[in-house]
Amino acid sequence: MTLRAGVVVASNRAAAGVYEDETGPVIVEFLTGLGFETPGPVVVPDGDPVGDAIRAAVAEGARVVLTTGGTGVTPTDRTPEATRPLLDREVPGLAEAIRSAGVAKGVPTAVLSRGLAGVSGTCLVVNLPGSRGGVKDALAVLGPVLVHAVEQIVGSDHP
Repeated sequence: MTLRAGVVVASNRAAAGVYEDETGPVIVEFLTGLGFETPGPVVVPDGDPVGDAIRAAVAEGARVVLTTGGTGVTPTDRTPEATRPLLDREVPGLAEAIRSAGVAKGVPTAVLSRGLAGVSGTCLVVNLPGSRGGVKDALAVLGPVLVHAVEQIVGSDHP
């Protein structure tokens, strides 16, 4: 059985066509490499549209949704606020490990990321940073545990 995934890019400028998003395709390639059926990224403005896009992906059967962008401390960074109400329970270790990976790579500003990770129904939702380097660091953290986590959410690895 193929598992579905979704990718949501939170960027006011990319959504407005000011520039082309470069992080979404990296995440799609990563998820596809793990065996997830992953359509192209959905690019939306920061704020409520992020929550709408996550909700839509979950409703369409995604077992994992990775977001990128909107996790910082600027006034428009609202991805955690759009994500939190959708989560049935949080998985703080994933978000903490992503921040720690950035710091370990010599990026002290990684501690400013407010990204969340948690479960919405049978879907794992993880907020990644918006920078290309932050995304790569986050994917390195997720690679060894993502499929296992998605299986655990529905008890697949426990008879």
